[in-house]
Amino acid sequence: MSTMSDSELFDADGYLRDLSRWDDAMAEQLAAGVGITLTPAHWEILHAIRRFHARFQLSPATRPLLKFLGQELGPEKAGSIYVMQLFPGTPAKTIAKIAGLPKPDNCI
Repeated sequence: MSTMSDSELFDADGYLRDLSRWDDAMAEQLAAGVGITLTPAHWEILHAIRRFHARFQLSPATRPLLKFLGQELGPEKAGSIYVMQLFPGTPAKTIAKIAGLPKPDNCI
């Protein structure tokens, strides 16, 4: 059985092409690639965004992501400061990438 190259697994922006290939080990590897060590707080958000994608068939931008996190995890885990501390930079893009989801449509 041959292994796939990175260019076959990921698009030009580093997002996973086939969502079914995502697993915990891949998430750990993708997170490490952006300098993040996953904690239970990270996993909670990663699993929430995967539920969002399963429900709506898209990766949320920041505002819908925070609203969904508030509904799913409570208001204390839906603040932009909380999420940015866990996923620095552009949280919606970083979270989607680590969660094995496509790049959010309105993120540059």
